[in-house]
Amino acid sequence: MTDLSWLTARPIAHRGLHDLNKTCWENTLSAFERAAQRGFAIECDVHLSADGDVVVFHDDVLKRLTGTDGYIWQRTAGELAALRIGGTADHVPTLAELLRLVDGRVPLVIELKGIPGHDDGLVAKVGAALKGYDGKVAIMSFDHWLIRDFAKHAAGIPAGLTASGDQDHELEAHFSMLAHGISFVSYSVMHLPNRFIGFVREKLAMPVITWTVRDQDAVKRTFAHGDQMTFEGFDPGATPVA
Repeated sequence: MTDLSWLTARPIAHRGLHDLNKTCWENTLSAFERAAQRGFAIECDVHLSADGDVVVFHDDVLKRLTGTDGYIWQRTAGELAALRIGGTADHVPTLAELLRLVDGRVPLVIELKGIPGHDDGLVAKVGAALKGYDGKVAIMSFDHWLIRDFAKHAAGIPAGLTASGDQDHELEAHFSMLAHGISFVSYSVMHLPNRFIGFVREKLAMPVITWTVRDQDAVKRTFAHGDQMTFEGFDPGATPVA
């Protein structure tokens, strides 16, 4: 079994070490640099641009983060680079820019965001970008159709299921993904504990990270039922915000 002790060794900064989009915004090079300087692992989100580049951005739509109408998949990487995030100097970065910036200093956990009809080739592009990367990195997704491509197009990269829910039909869907070579799970802290997470930790010895931890209750729940937290809005080296 692949050693994933690095995945749970340090708290994971959700979309980088931003300040809840006050002055330092999510999924920006500034937020990633802050996390790296503090020694936190970094979680980020990626999509495909119109010209097939991998860009770091969470939403399908551009409005919340850039003030611009339209969808992420309608713009080229160059056009996205020209957009400002939250009116700051930061732009929509490419995955290549993120990899150059971090350069192996801290682990990366990359969530692939699927958009039906607009994500063909995403797994392959991410896999190719990471092939020569000299640092600790893992990929994950909510989207089962992307996870099914992980072994083919991103072989050798630790792969995870991002998930939530505590209803039987939701848990059964998660169990079905164990057949696709995942090696960790990222789970909503609000839906712990549950029998799926209990099974993967206790029977499969699979690491579980949680999302998104914003207060002390969620910290306690994480370490009662999981192995590490994906956090935002507080400094894990200080007292979390209540």
